[in-house]
Amino acid sequence: MSCSQCVGIERLFDKKVAARELKRYRKKGPSKTTGMVLSVLKLNGIRGKTLLDIGGGVGAIQHELIKAGIEEATGVDASSAYLDAAREEAQRQGHIDRMRFFYGDFVEVADDISPADIVTLDRVICCYPDARQLVLLSLDRAQKWYALVFPRDALQMKIFRRIANFTLRLKRSPFRIYIHATEEVRRLVESRGFVERFYQKTFLWQVMVYQR
Repeated sequence: MSCSQCVGIERLFDKKVAARELKRYRKKGPSKTTGMVLSVLKLNGIRGKTLLDIGGGVGAIQHELIKAGIEEATGVDASSAYLDAAREEAQRQGHIDRMRFFYGDFVEVADDISPADIVTLDRVICCYPDARQLVLLSLDRAQKWYALVFPRDALQMKIFRRIANFTLRLKRSPFRIYIHATEEVRRLVESRGFVERFYQKTFLWQVMVYQR
């Protein structure tokens, strides 16, 4: 990830945004697409497993899977405000001792992170200019399950990206949104021996869950 993109993430996803998303999670639970990932994983015997959640925000996947029986969760995020919110919620729910946190660009800190049974990237690829590097490095740490939520490479999302990036430029934010080819992501995942177990589209997003 470019340094400017990291700066953009830290500025855009600040304490105010993190507090708002944490409040929403506490009130309504995980988002619709996150819920799809959770439902598939919970149906497949995750008790005692480990999780690596990349770009996990306030930690919705981490908190929900710990409650569902996983042994340990590791969260990585380039937003310090999101990590603070995830820690706060873990403390509130009483499982802070089963969580680990890493701050920074996953690609840069990947060597310090152990493999996990489950690896998730929920709305993360769209924040990354080099999807290939991110996907391959995260696949290297996935032992059994690999789940992604990322934008469809469809016309409506490309229009949204142009409008959003134009607005970000006007606001002088270095953060940018990226749309990556679905088939390229799928090919990379399947090249590492994973088989697609779930696929679902919404108007803007797509959810993929793979098993090795």
